[in-house]
Amino acid sequence: MVEQSKLPTRIPSVLEDPSAQAIARMYATAFLNAAESFGVQDALDELASFVEDVLEQFPEFALILGASGISRDEKLGIIDRVVAPRASELFTSFLRTLARHERLDLLPLVLQQSRRLHEERSGQRRVRVTSARPLSPQTVEQVRDRVKAAFAFEPILETDTDPSLLGGLVIRVGSMVYDGSLKTRLKQLLTRLSERSLHEIQSGRDRFSHPEGD
Repeated sequence: MVEQSKLPTRIPSVLEDPSAQAIARMYATAFLNAAESFGVQDALDELASFVEDVLEQFPEFALILGASGISRDEKLGIIDRVVAPRASELFTSFLRTLARHERLDLLPLVLQQSRRLHEERSGQRRVRVTSARPLSPQTVEQVRDRVKAAFAFEPILETDTDPSLLGGLVIRVGSMVYDGSLKTRLKQLLTRLSERSLHEIQSGRDRFSHPEGD
């Protein structure tokens, strides 16, 4: 039995670790590759169910699996007693691997990365669309069609609002940002007007200046 005194009052968020996403993606890739190799069709669903229906619904259990004060052998024992009788051999083996490497706390991120990898392998990509006001369903579909026509993938749109944009859209595809917001266009216009004014002032100075004599 796990002693309560060994449990920390708070598990540090894996998001605080700048390398967590990369590590989670590595495990997600290995998990999906293994599922594909063994022909397991519902591996991603099983991972999602464990994270969302077990860890999120029973935070005390998640706390135990992520606790640094609990040894690897204890966690492996918990997996064998609690998870193994109810899960597939592939998923149980994956949890054991995470436990041996002290990475069970990465499970939510592994799920996130697994979903993204699955989408990419299926020819899909997530696209974040930010607007000043909520978009109507018709506008969302129009944006989806335009993005699909511009890129060689099936877009999964995630919409967000930012009143400071005033109008227009900001579309983010991975690390690429296409800023067509009214705020940015106004800023660019002001920059061009400012540059034109400076050019005209400098031109006026040149006209009224006199070269020095020999």
